[in-house]
Amino acid sequence: MEIRHASNPQEVKGYDTTRLRQDFLMESLFTENELMLYYSHVDRFITGGAYPTTAVIKLEADRKDMGSDFFLERREIGIINIGAQGKVTVDGTTYVLEPKDGLYIGLGAQDVVFESVDAANPAKFYINSTPAHKNYPTVQISISEATPAHLGSAATSNERVINKYIHPQGVQSCQLVMGLTMLKPNNMWNTMPCHTHNRRSEVYFYFDMPEDGVVFHFMGEPQETRHLVVRNEQALISPSWSIHSGVGSSNYTFIWGMAGENQIFDDMDHVAMQDIM
Repeated sequence: MEIRHASNPQEVKGYDTTRLRQDFLMESLFTENELMLYYSHVDRFITGGAYPTTAVIKLEADRKDMGSDFFLERREIGIINIGAQGKVTVDGTTYVLEPKDGLYIGLGAQDVVFESVDAANPAKFYINSTPAHKNYPTVQISISEATPAHLGSAATSNERVINKYIHPQGVQSCQLVMGLTMLKPNNMWNTMPCHTHNRRSEVYFYFDMPEDGVVFHFMGEPQETRHLVVRNEQALISPSWSIHSGVGSSNYTFIWGMAGENQIFDDMDHVAMQDIM
């Protein structure tokens, strides 16, 4: 498990590109038959990926970094399958996840195993996990059951559908909020005009991008913006003081996960376009 420490906005102003990438970008989330995890001290958020092909992958705790006997001893987890059909078995119950299906697993589940239905067309399970204080039931969420919100327009190049999977009006959790946003063809911007939300942090995961595609992800304080070049199946940590917006070389899909003080999706501190620098 790779550790990422919390950041101070005053210090981040002086970071060069290498330091920004080291602290905020998670470049490698999927390695065949391995569990890849990043532990952020920002809201104790864990981001990762399970990519089973010829073997099953067990969700295991890193005793040194997590201080727990099993991964979900004091945590909850949200999973979205970005690959082909796959299976997640939770304490003996198996859930079959189609592409873009999700699964919430609550506090206390001890045995979680990932596998692909067809090794030649493997599943890829993207993972967000946060600390939890109460058990909520395990729930499977198909993308057709997610709560949709249609935002933006072609005129501003940000027409998109936000699919909410784990949220107060949908699948219940202690603090994790999670969903998937799909940009319409010929649209490249997400979340612009931008915002911050000082009451919670966020992790962005970009995918469904062509091999030569990139997203320019903007971060930093509204008057001290920075950018990172993000490629397919890479993720970023967005602390509460930072904007989080991006523009791609073509349309793309991204998964957002949030943790912190509240779960209210619309609790945002909006930044006027004339105030961003």
